[in-house]
Amino acid sequence: MNAPVPPAEALRGALAELLAGLPPTQAAGAVDRLIASYRGDTPTHAPILRDRADVAAYAAYRMPATFAAVHSALEAFAQAAPDWTPGSHVDIGGGTGAATWAVTATWPGERKVTVLDWAEPALALGREIAAANPDLRGARWQRARIGADLALDDTDLVTVSYVLNELSEPDRAALVDAAAAAARAVVIVEAGTPAGYARVLEARDRLIRAGLHVVAPCPHSAACPIEPGRDWCHFSARVSRSSLHRQVKGGTLPYEDEKFSYVAATRLPAAPAPSRVIRRPQIRKGQVLLDLCEPDERLARTTVTKRHGHLYKAARDAEWGDQWPPEDAGQEPSA
Repeated sequence: MNAPVPPAEALRGALAELLAGLPPTQAAGAVDRLIASYRGDTPTHAPILRDRADVAAYAAYRMPATFAAVHSALEAFAQAAPDWTPGSHVDIGGGTGAATWAVTATWPGERKVTVLDWAEPALALGREIAAANPDLRGARWQRARIGADLALDDTDLVTVSYVLNELSEPDRAALVDAAAAAARAVVIVEAGTPAGYARVLEARDRLIRAGLHVVAPCPHSAACPIEPGRDWCHFSARVSRSSLHRQVKGGTLPYEDEKFSYVAATRLPAAPAPSRVIRRPQIRKGQVLLDLCEPDERLARTTVTKRHGHLYKAARDAEWGDQWPPEDAGQEPSA
């Protein structure tokens, strides 16, 4: 029996098949508009994905990056709640379904899946691509206005990825409140920009007020210790790109680094990370500098040296966004 194809690989194959023969110039105009829309701060009251050309451009430009960012956030959540697997999932504003693929990569297996979006062409394409993922064979692709009038049934997991920037402030608040009321766990991902982080922080506050506790990336549910206007909390996920993907985006490298901000909150029993690496570790001769968000509501830099033994090796292997210390790294000796 052939081994199942990993979701990331299956998604790349499905996109390559879908986009084979599509001239990059045909999608260039749509890509330019999509970049402005998804990286911008201007809410819209109409679907960003308007027709098949837009959706094809979106699939080439955004699906691999969205998948990588959401998968990274979900993995952090899964690490905090290792004994839990969602039995149902609602993806709000899911478009072509990248977040649903990320959920199946984190928790393999079929479950009740509903993708809500107001762009019918995106839903149609998402349904088409999902045929390559057995775990999504029963997914429902449902048209819905994403905003204040959104009604959600109870579900285990709600994902909201790269959606809040499309909405007005009242609609953002209503969406987050609806997700918090309906779900046992909520994961929200936005672009890793100061504006994206501000939207995530706003959503984080609403989730906490609704009775959920934060399990990632923060090691606590208290106020964020980052001073507004001076810095912002974001992370990075490496994304492999196909040759067609590089052509459509005008790039030459076989990869890109997707910067994103996120929050994962839940009503479940879950253990946040002891602390979180919030910057790329600085490796120097005989030592590693780690910038951490600590559970006592502060930011701190710690220096790990060779005298720390197993912890030093773990620090050299640590990546931006990891929990610290790793569960299997041993304990740091007392000073």
